[in-house]
Amino acid sequence: MAIELKQQLRLSQQLVMTPQLQQAIKLLQLNQLELVNLVEQELQENPVLEEGLEGDEEPTPGELSDATPGEENGTASAEAPEVDAVDGATTQEAEAAADTPEAEVSDAEKIADIEWENYMESHPQTGLEARSGEDDERRSLEATLTRRESLSEHLAWQLQLSAFSQPEAEAARWIIGNIDDDGYLRASVEELVRQSGQAEDAVVAALGKVQTFDPTGVGARDLRECLLLQTAVLHIEDPLVLEILDQHLDLLQKRDFRGISRLLSVPIEEVAAAARVIGRLEPRPGRGFGGEDPVYITPDIYVYKIGDDFHILLNEDGLPKLRINSVYREVLGKKKEVAKDTRDYVHEKVRSAMWLIKSIHQRQRTIYKVMQSIIKHQREFFERGVAHLRPLNLRDVADDIEMHESTVSRVTTNKYVHCPQGIFELKYFFNSSIGRFDGEAVASESVKQKIRKIIANEDPRRPLSDQRIAEMLKSANIDIARRTVTKYRESMNLLSSTKRRQVG
Repeated sequence: MAIELKQQLRLSQQLVMTPQLQQAIKLLQLNQLELVNLVEQELQENPVLEEGLEGDEEPTPGELSDATPGEENGTASAEAPEVDAVDGATTQEAEAAADTPEAEVSDAEKIADIEWENYMESHPQTGLEARSGEDDERRSLEATLTRRESLSEHLAWQLQLSAFSQPEAEAARWIIGNIDDDGYLRASVEELVRQSGQAEDAVVAALGKVQTFDPTGVGARDLRECLLLQTAVLHIEDPLVLEILDQHLDLLQKRDFRGISRLLSVPIEEVAAAARVIGRLEPRPGRGFGGEDPVYITPDIYVYKIGDDFHILLNEDGLPKLRINSVYREVLGKKKEVAKDTRDYVHEKVRSAMWLIKSIHQRQRTIYKVMQSIIKHQREFFERGVAHLRPLNLRDVADDIEMHESTVSRVTTNKYVHCPQGIFELKYFFNSSIGRFDGEAVASESVKQKIRKIIANEDPRRPLSDQRIAEMLKSANIDIARRTVTKYRESMNLLSSTKRRQVG
């Protein structure tokens, strides 16, 4: 077989993810706080960008779009990329033809002739307009809070104030280091002896002293020991309580009061009374110290009802008002006096700044459109509450605003809206549907709300089973299976009927 060289022409079409398009997609996914941090970082890295002054005249997003310079030979505008292009709704035009040095010089000349006043601001018209400069500089209440003390720090502080011998203090430090966030010791005495290098007597003595520290019950090795430590400190001497904790804790956890009553030969009412005493103890002593610091939600969107209409305001509190420094126009305008490398560098930074400003505008407009569509589809919810939430999916909103559903998904991720019904994540409004025997389907979140109300109003002595709840919902014209009720109940962290039962 002969080996020969051939030339072939192939025509192919592909979507190129330009850096500008990637930036626009990234901005869509950011919430308000993340966007503020990104803008602050860009202000530090790009010398062309600067923060505008209060009171400057602001252009509309349309003016920004109209003032955008064209590419070489008019093939494409420098307008911010439509994010929907990467998702298939539109086609992103390739820019490889404009990457030659000649094209860059031409772009720089055109950028130098822009009406720069149209690019001075990046504050969209969809947000709060009357912002006080004094309020912008004021620190939030959360920013003034100190860091919460951890459990290990609290125990170490008590160790310094307690009477320990040197071997006991060394062993106690290893004991504290092996206590988890719930307050339980996760190492055996043998392991502590090996880790600390101290005698077993010193480790046991140190453990006994650590178990007297605050919070009560800390340093226990299991739930039984934890609760018994608390009964000793609280001087609870009821023999039935102590015997249940010592011998029948597993039955108590299952709320098998009848089994305990039968084994101990005591009335079930006395078992229920003892269970209530035990129920006031803390099974997780480290609860007040463990866990991460609370995360305060800052709404990205505010929805207000004025008259019969709902008005949308984007939260732009703390978001710098960007503009392009006018000094760099002189650099681009001086063709002969400024070195080509300098002009190319300024051109690159100016173009990057323009993309950022317009991408922020596009982000705000997209979020605004998505929120408008959500209100359109879920108006009954905004008017009357959770019980009137309708089934909704991403495609419904995407078709309404003529964008791809993955764009809507990015917009609704990790963003919150403040409305007359409370603060909700945008994903909350998208629910699967539960069928009715007669009429339109109902949203799954509405069904969860009904299950929550049914359980809240049940007789605690005779809690309703999942099957009974399913039958009650069916009588209310909701077609739902028992296993679906179980799934929804567990997702709301509600106990089963056997564990909800109360005696006496």
